[in-house]
Amino acid sequence: MNFREEAFNTILKVFKNSEFSDTLLQQRAKKLRSSGEDIRLFYTTVKGVIKMRQKLDHILSHYTEPQKYEATDLKIKIMLYLGLYQIMYLDTIPDHAAVNETVELAKRLLSGNVADFVNAVLRAFLKEDKTVYPDDPALRIAYEHSYPPDLIRTWIELWGEESTEYMAMYFNENPALHIRVNSTATNPDKLLNYFKRRDIEILPCPASKMMFYTHQSAEVLGEVAFSEGYFSVQDTSAALVVELLDPKEEQSVLDLFAAPGGKCTYISERMNNTGEIVAVDKIPKKMKLLKQAADRLQLTNIIQVVTDALKYGPVAPAFERVLVDAPCSGWGVFSRKADLRWQAHKDIVELVKLQEKALDHAANFVSPEGYLVYSTCTMNPKENEEQIARFLARNPKFHLVPADTMIAADYTENGYLKTIPFKHHMDGAFAAKMQKSK
Repeated sequence: MNFREEAFNTILKVFKNSEFSDTLLQQRAKKLRSSGEDIRLFYTTVKGVIKMRQKLDHILSHYTEPQKYEATDLKIKIMLYLGLYQIMYLDTIPDHAAVNETVELAKRLLSGNVADFVNAVLRAFLKEDKTVYPDDPALRIAYEHSYPPDLIRTWIELWGEESTEYMAMYFNENPALHIRVNSTATNPDKLLNYFKRRDIEILPCPASKMMFYTHQSAEVLGEVAFSEGYFSVQDTSAALVVELLDPKEEQSVLDLFAAPGGKCTYISERMNNTGEIVAVDKIPKKMKLLKQAADRLQLTNIIQVVTDALKYGPVAPAFERVLVDAPCSGWGVFSRKADLRWQAHKDIVELVKLQEKALDHAANFVSPEGYLVYSTCTMNPKENEEQIARFLARNPKFHLVPADTMIAADYTENGYLKTIPFKHHMDGAFAAKMQKSK
């Protein structure tokens, strides 16, 4: 079993059955690890092909009749994706090896005729790059950087062509690993010195003194300091949401849609493991991850409730802080979640309705003079600014608290926490902090 065959089978499941690549990668990595294969190469290939599908399709259509290519069987297309991706993006694999190994895989898994076809197309590309991109800006960006054209058109309407292209390019890069210091166990200086002694570079994030980032993710995660709970993996944008919430010691906090627990455990750390956090989520597997994280970090003030956040009760204004980390389109995490860009334009209307219900339900739990924070990992105004404007119009007891009272102004806009991936070098996120009157 080699990484190409596992990559082929994984990508096929993602494209054919709409399964999530992260889950499949974890399952299949165990098999590869036991056979001594390069796990990193496997991950890179799977995530890369999923991300770059649109671009690979566009290029490959130049080496066949476009209409015939459109009707080509998915398995054959994936075999072509594998070969072309290796040639274009995997510098550690020589071109001849990429072609030969892919052709052999096609012969073994599909047929001799398919293998001949794959061989001809890949060698034609190596001989001459015939790729031409459209003049239309949205189509050019979509095909060149591999995104759905409709999504790119929306982004251009929102941000203009230049910013859209920067965003598209940023999401195709391999993201740095962000880590959060567990303040109940250590402090930033001690953690920095710990990694310095091991010749592992972690760099401070300018947005938060509790955050670092690194390009040595395998080395960092292999350290015993992780298993012993001295730090967590969390993007800085997510940490800023908790810093905006600003939970205090001995307070009562409600965290709706809490799993898998990155924000929840940071809330606990900010409260110095005092008070009480009620963490609500309906997915048992994800709540298990929250429990594992809390146990690793030795946090004991989190009460888990496995139920639908929209049905959590009894309803009473009992919490000084309420966080609604709402389900969203995920535009801000495209660099980490390869599948999302192909789903990001689906069901926006339903998502907005769900977010609206979540906000209205959460508002019932905020105590007088307490705070409600609504957050997403998207940059879509329909899910963000417009959602909050409608909420405040429906709920005159709440008013917006300017985000720059808690967060550096560089990461705020019009009173909201707002991170821009290509500008801030972190995931895209949005959060609004609102206070309830007496």
